[in-house]
Amino acid sequence: MHAASSSVSAPPRSPHVRPAGGGPYLAPARPAAPVLGAGRTRRGAGPGTAPLSGRIDLSGPQGTQLRTALASVHRICPEFSPVQVLRRSGRSVLLVGTTGRSTAVAKCLLDHSPAWAERIRHEIAVYRTFVRHRPPTRVPRLIAADPDNCTLVIERMPGRVTAVQRHPAEAPPRADIKAALGAIRRLNAWCPPPDTFGKPLNYAKRISRFHELGLLTDRDLGDLQKLLHGIAHRAGGHDIRQFCHGDALLSNILVSPAGPVLVDWEHAGWYLPGYDLATLWSVLGDAPAARRHISQLAQSAGPASRDAFLVNLMLVLTREIRTYETAVQRSMRETAPGAAQPGAVPSGEEQRLLLRRLHDDCQLARRAVRAAVGTR
Repeated sequence: MHAASSSVSAPPRSPHVRPAGGGPYLAPARPAAPVLGAGRTRRGAGPGTAPLSGRIDLSGPQGTQLRTALASVHRICPEFSPVQVLRRSGRSVLLVGTTGRSTAVAKCLLDHSPAWAERIRHEIAVYRTFVRHRPPTRVPRLIAADPDNCTLVIERMPGRVTAVQRHPAEAPPRADIKAALGAIRRLNAWCPPPDTFGKPLNYAKRISRFHELGLLTDRDLGDLQKLLHGIAHRAGGHDIRQFCHGDALLSNILVSPAGPVLVDWEHAGWYLPGYDLATLWSVLGDAPAARRHISQLAQSAGPASRDAFLVNLMLVLTREIRTYETAVQRSMRETAPGAAQPGAVPSGEEQRLLLRRLHDDCQLARRAVRAAVGTR
């Protein structure tokens, strides 16, 4: 995306990378039930909040965990009446229910290890700050929170999720991408008091960590450090960070008749310019026009913002590569030889094809970083 080279955009895809059905990687099987978080419905379900249905099973060991979570919710929100489990993992549970005439979502941490507890406490702090300083985008209203017990109750927002998958197998409609990008740009232009929210990402530490893990080369390390130094020099001692959602995936953006809604604020804070744009760019592999537009936005904001976008893009793509390499390795361990049926997609195949695309994207970003360093 640097002026001395072509803009960062989707690289050409080889025909063998595009299996029948479209998209740069195979679309995984659709889940049997919606597991979509606060106020989310399946794509295609249309606007509006999905009707509440189902029941909560409180039997067995998992029922014991749910009873403990509900007790934490009722301590801070006695009127909460649970209806169904929206999402459950080994770390947290998401419950949907009612509070009087309103619908609410309760998020309860099951794994109280320090890292996960800090994450939900940060999210609670963000929602509390939103009460005093309203962001320029629609966000769920805080109902109750208990940082000590890692419990959060928020308004359930109407709408459908922009994309169910972290990396969509097919690009969402252009209107949805445009709405999501508009919401992110409004958020990034917001100027709340500088002492709010904190700085979730230590750039120098993250770059060094990825280098130690072998995810960044020696030249990557040097180039990114040079860009960071140049950004600081151009800023002239001023802090040029902007407020970012911190996890601006399409799966965290709801489309509603009243406009986009951003959810899941556990990574929000002050970042170098373009962090949210880099996150969106990384998941829009099947939307080259949107990628070009994002690259142009980053470049038009000036050299410091352009270089910050490139640093963010390298870190985001490297993180995604690390995540999916781990997933592929796990899939290979869990797949028994000869288990695949004729014509079936081998377990983990979609992750491997996605990983190939991420490596291509990272090479593209690496060339843009080197071009930026070469013209400093």
